[in-house]
Amino acid sequence: MTGIAGVGFLVILGICAVVFFWGMGVYNGLVKLRNRYKNAFAQIDVQLKRRYDLIPNLVETVKGYLKHESETLEAVVRARGAAVGANQQAVANPGDRAAMERLNSAEGALTGALGRLLVVCEAYPTLKANENMRDLQEELTSTENKVGFARQAYNDSVTAYNTKREMFPSNVIAGIFNFGEATLFEIADVTQREAPKVSF
Repeated sequence: MTGIAGVGFLVILGICAVVFFWGMGVYNGLVKLRNRYKNAFAQIDVQLKRRYDLIPNLVETVKGYLKHESETLEAVVRARGAAVGANQQAVANPGDRAAMERLNSAEGALTGALGRLLVVCEAYPTLKANENMRDLQEELTSTENKVGFARQAYNDSVTAYNTKREMFPSNVIAGIFNFGEATLFEIADVTQREAPKVSF
């Protein structure tokens, strides 16, 4: 009887060990994927900050030429301020639905405001010929492209994480340890999806 009880105990202990190590592997995999999308968002943050730093220079460069377009310039400055604030909230908690929705909306508004500014700039030949303006627009275009690539990498990482946390049986571990859903970084308005076009 004691031999059978000892074997039964060892079998139960073995099953518990397998379940423990399986759970630990799933948990560590979720942590790895969560850290990967947070790192991917850090790359977006770097590019967005570069974009935010370029905008005041752009506004200063065009201000003298666009004296009658103060409303357009103010719209860009306001949109930049809102985007900076939304980005700071998203940096504090990448993937959080509310923070990402605010960032999506603010970035869409900023892209739209920049697009309107660049359209207005087209009407000023001397501004188009300004070397500083051309350099700023090249940097802005380059930064927009980098933001797009960083956004794609982030969204890929979020998709991998969300897929893992939703699949059975890893969703059990995700639920126990509160691995929440991460939100993609997408511009909601289809008309704002493209970066401002630069054609000087």
